[in-house]
Amino acid sequence: MQFHRQVPMLDYIVDFYCHEIQLAIEIDGNSHEYKYFEDVERQNRLENYGVVFLRFKDLEVKKDMFSVELAILEKVNELQKHP
Repeated sequence: MQFHRQVPMLDYIVDFYCHEIQLAIEIDGNSHEYKYFEDVERQNRLENYGVVFLRFKDLEVKKDMFSVELAILEKVNELQKHP
């Protein structure tokens, strides 16, 4: 699977996106702690178009990349089997 960075979708930009399986990956930094409702609205709008989301905190990516990679791989495999 090929992921692209900073992909424009509707009025938003997602951090990483795989067109083949419609999977968006968001990495949330500290600024997202104050934007919960905006993030929920954004995610809901995109999910209405069939986009699947995985969301990680930036600290998870920095401290536990192994688990992040496993979660992504699991979701990719799931979406490949059941698009």
